[in-house]
Amino acid sequence: MPLSVVFRKIARQEMDEAIAWYEEQRQGLGLEFAAEVERFIHAIADTPERFRLVRGEVRRAVLLRFPFSIHFIIESQRIVVLAVFHAKRDPKRLEGR
Repeated sequence: MPLSVVFRKIARQEMDEAIAWYEEQRQGLGLEFAAEVERFIHAIADTPERFRLVRGEVRRAVLLRFPFSIHFIIESQRIVVLAVFHAKRDPKRLEGR
């Protein structure tokens, strides 16, 4: 049974900003980005352990089409998304999340 998924406020903001940016580049591209994130969220909810540990208990799912990754932790009854993070950003920005 899939776990529920919740987003930290900053992760939701990162995702919304990326959707808006892609939509400005080409109409519909933001929706395509959102759909890919959604597909990965479903995969994470179904089998979170299949994604690699990157720091402590934090795992990372790397999107295929867009240069983003989803950083998350597994709690007892849910997945907590810590970041929807662009590959070119400084990874130090993830510390403390």
